[in-house]
Amino acid sequence: MPAADGLPLIALHGVRLAREEHVVMRDVNLAVQPGEFVYLLGKTGSGKSSLLKALYGELPLNAGRGEVCGFDLAQITSKNVHTLRRQLGIVFQDFALLPDRTVNANLEFVLKATGWKDAAARERRMAVCLKDVGLAEKGYKMPHELSGGEQQRVAIARALLNDPPLILADEPTGNLDPDTTEGILNLLHGLAQANRSVVMATHDHEAVQRHAGRVLVCEAGELREAVMG
Repeated sequence: MPAADGLPLIALHGVRLAREEHVVMRDVNLAVQPGEFVYLLGKTGSGKSSLLKALYGELPLNAGRGEVCGFDLAQITSKNVHTLRRQLGIVFQDFALLPDRTVNANLEFVLKATGWKDAAARERRMAVCLKDVGLAEKGYKMPHELSGGEQQRVAIARALLNDPPLILADEPTGNLDPDTTEGILNLLHGLAQANRSVVMATHDHEAVQRHAGRVLVCEAGELREAVMG
């Protein structure tokens, strides 16, 4: 069941994550409330991506308890993970767009896969999401016809299609130049509202300085809260 009002969108207690025999993170305790923007800082290999994968049901918990958007992660399997992911928007560093389809076709693919049967309703929702990311006139374009920043905006529009309460962004500005990065950060921060949170994995410390948010650090297999000066 989706999270009830007033409850954390993410609640992890004593979580351990492992890949085969290698423990990636241990004793992770985390609560993320609606409306928070959370940075997940750490070097490559520090566990940021593994933690995000656990949150969207790709990597099982090795120990501990976790809930995301009201779903018990211990009960998530390959057969029901789609129910969790309908409550999430996921944004990747490499955009993960289908290269042989237009922007609109990329978005429609997701809507059809998540149960939108009415064609007119799909068209309306795609138009709203593209407008929200500043690409109202780009639905007919192919991904290769767009800049890197525009492709990432399409990826964010895709993440918004089902109006999820939680956005998980894994290095969303990692392939972008500084000016484009600034625009994507402004867009992501605008999404963190009373009913929606954003968790963004990054190694860009300057971005954290420019755009306020709660900062968590992955280091030496542990997750800790950071106070940014």
